[in-house]
Amino acid sequence: MALILISLGIYSHGQNMNPGFQLLEKGNFKEAKTFFKDILKEYPDNKTAQLCYGRATGLSGNPDEATSIFQNLLKQYPQDFELKLNYAESLLWNKKYSDAKSYYQGLLKENNTSFPAVLGYANTLSNLKEYSLAQEYINKALILEPGNPNALISKKYINLGYSNQLVQAQTFTPAIKLLKDNIDFLNYDTETYQVLANTYIIASQIDSALATYKKINQSKTDSIISLNGVSLIQHLKGKEKNALKSSNQAVTLLTTDTPQNVNQQTIERNIQALIWNSKFKEANSLIESQIDEKGEENWLLALRATLNIYKSNFKKSVADYNKILVTDSTSFDGNLGKSNAQKALGNYDEAYAAAVQTLAFYKDQKDALQFIKKLDEQFTPVATLKPSYSFDNGDNEAYNLDAQLSMPLNTKIALLGNYNYRNAFNDVLTSQATAQLFQAGASYEFLPNIKFRGMAGINSISTDNSNYAEFITDMAVQVKSLKLQSLEIGFKRNVESFNTALLERQLVQNNYYVNYNLSTNFNLGWFTQYYYTSQNDNNTRNLLFTSLYYNIFKKPSLKAGVNYQYITFENQVPAIYFSPSSFNAVELFFNLNRNLESVKKAQWYYDLSAATGYQFIEDNARQSTYRIQGNLGYKFSDRTSLDFYGQQSNIASTTAAGFTFTEFGFKLTWLATRKPIFETVKL
Repeated sequence: MALILISLGIYSHGQNMNPGFQLLEKGNFKEAKTFFKDILKEYPDNKTAQLCYGRATGLSGNPDEATSIFQNLLKQYPQDFELKLNYAESLLWNKKYSDAKSYYQGLLKENNTSFPAVLGYANTLSNLKEYSLAQEYINKALILEPGNPNALISKKYINLGYSNQLVQAQTFTPAIKLLKDNIDFLNYDTETYQVLANTYIIASQIDSALATYKKINQSKTDSIISLNGVSLIQHLKGKEKNALKSSNQAVTLLTTDTPQNVNQQTIERNIQALIWNSKFKEANSLIESQIDEKGEENWLLALRATLNIYKSNFKKSVADYNKILVTDSTSFDGNLGKSNAQKALGNYDEAYAAAVQTLAFYKDQKDALQFIKKLDEQFTPVATLKPSYSFDNGDNEAYNLDAQLSMPLNTKIALLGNYNYRNAFNDVLTSQATAQLFQAGASYEFLPNIKFRGMAGINSISTDNSNYAEFITDMAVQVKSLKLQSLEIGFKRNVESFNTALLERQLVQNNYYVNYNLSTNFNLGWFTQYYYTSQNDNNTRNLLFTSLYYNIFKKPSLKAGVNYQYITFENQVPAIYFSPSSFNAVELFFNLNRNLESVKKAQWYYDLSAATGYQFIEDNARQSTYRIQGNLGYKFSDRTSLDFYGQQSNIASTTAAGFTFTEFGFKLTWLATRKPIFETVKL
């Protein structure tokens, strides 16, 4: 709080105290303390010198001693109102806000028109976060002394504190109004503009945040702050190149006169922008050069940890976050960053714990709450319902209904259930068949990111000529613990149910399969799938599918690439089903995706894939192919979403050559409970 101006004469008992008063006014409190201490050696009973010595003592970092000085003075001069004001202020220095509140209330009963008393009471209320009442009294202070700079500064920080309280309560409109009020009476304030821009970001008003950052422009330092903010907004808009461009401009404006905190923020933003643009070598080089110069400061450790998350070096990230927490257990970056890294490592209990620790230090912090919410959704029981209708140019039609349920019991074990009903028919052949599949199983993550999933059940089939049932199963081990790689090895036993003819054949397949995906830090990816299938008609099949793709954009995801497929059957039975001795297909494809996990409620999501190429069936002439698939969905709430999908293809399959297949339907996804059914942590 600003100094209470002491309305005492410059001379006291013949002693010139003007130099000491000037030291107090300029904030040179240690020098002032020495000055008045020397005065008191010669004039130990001088009240003015004692009062000024008390102020200098408290403001130079010894508030307890200052309070004692004022208490002793009040014993000598119990009715001195100015001494009472200084004693009240010393309680604020000691952060004894409740005591200060009671004392100021007493002072205001004595004199409710005292500007220092009203101002001190407003500041006390602000420290107690009683912002509404603090506003009332700061406005009273400004009525007593209109335009007083100390009162205006206090009003600024009362508004900043009040707006922060409102933002934490997700009440954005009045928070923004308070910040705009600051700008109105201050005309221009860099700090308020920054807080206003951040509030717009939290409120998801990104364009308003961008406009606000651009208003910070009245000095070279302001221009740097503005460019740093614009860089962040461009990142939030998914325009990473523009983010790096703005950050690079900010770096060029740095000089030896740039404030240290702004210099650090600019370097930090530049490293972040390099990471956002996957320029990992440049980012790492800049981080290491800063560490060589400054040592392993926490902000640099946080940047290195972030870089390693982008590079999928999650264990290294956790190590750096742990280093941060050793020196600062309350670090936001350390606690929440560790949460994200532990989640990526599959250490979900540890991820929960670190996020809860974040909230212990930063109550109701939006990012921590959102992290826990997303993690909760991952372990909340989820049900999906997917009806569809399909047909092909062979007059085969089918109605299909698929219902699935996943019920996590904890972060490692989940119960699984599946019901499928399929009604296949061909009106030209006057044939019909139905299949009902009942499956139950579980998944178990026995090591971080290494999961076993197993399901088994009965498929009951009814055709025009027979009724039968088959045991079916699907078991797989999924491994994601390899850096930038995922591997799935499994076995699946199923009944071929594409059409009535195949259902009547009672064709059972035993599939042994491997799925492998490799990602890179330079946007290239490779997916490969291999199936070996043995059938109960003594035929075998080999199927290889591989896809090389490039990630062009991240938000929304856009990738393109080339696919290759190879199929061969040991025996050719074309009269029954498509079973070539060799089948090759090559296609170019693209995929545009905005997935459900990336959107908020009341937002649309979509997925569109298209491909074209050629297929080669044995020695036949090549045939052109196409494939198009799309879905459009809407997230009604945090628990419910619905999307409609459709697909069409003329690529040969295991059932026909040169055919056209069309399918469309919808999918309803519903989180069955508001929270996981287990209690991992108590928030």
